[in-house]
Amino acid sequence: MMLLFSGMTCPFSHSCRFVLYEKGCDFEVHEVDMFNPIDLSAYNPYGEVPILREREMTLYTAEVINMYIDDRFPHPQLMPPEPVQRARARLFMHVLNVEVFRYVRVLENRDMSEDQHNVARRKLRDNLCMFAQRLRNGGFILEDGFSLLDTMLAPVLWRLGHYEIEMPDTAAQLMTYGERLFSRPAFIDSMTPAERVMRR
Repeated sequence: MMLLFSGMTCPFSHSCRFVLYEKGCDFEVHEVDMFNPIDLSAYNPYGEVPILREREMTLYTAEVINMYIDDRFPHPQLMPPEPVQRARARLFMHVLNVEVFRYVRVLENRDMSEDQHNVARRKLRDNLCMFAQRLRNGGFILEDGFSLLDTMLAPVLWRLGHYEIEMPDTAAQLMTYGERLFSRPAFIDSMTPAERVMRR
């Protein structure tokens, strides 16, 4: 059985839980309190969650874990099967890492200053507004439908109020997209009690 070391409020751990529930996987979660973390360096040299263990294999970072789960359990498939579309999805994942997740990491880091947090809030809000234009068709990030990209972005959108980010009216389609993701049974099941109260 797979074991996921998961932060109770970590958005990257949340995305892994989301994927595991979407796939209907049999797994256990070892919750890690981000305010009183345990030493995870035996499994991840960076000491961070999420970490996935299956038999003798250990994986870390959400992107690697989520792609492994999608390959290991191909139904429902969350990455395009066609090589060109798959490459485009990976490229867009890189864009999310550079333009969204880097600022999420700043906001999740309690050692950063309030000025650094404010810059990250502004950059994250502005970049999400640009992503809103991609959702004009009322669907998901990829034209083929729900994908790993959506599972990675959903926990960030859920936390916008928690991050004290107010989106402008021009991002209404992004927020509607978020509501579609939040209504998925797998997303609901993937939340910890601490995450459920982040958004009221």
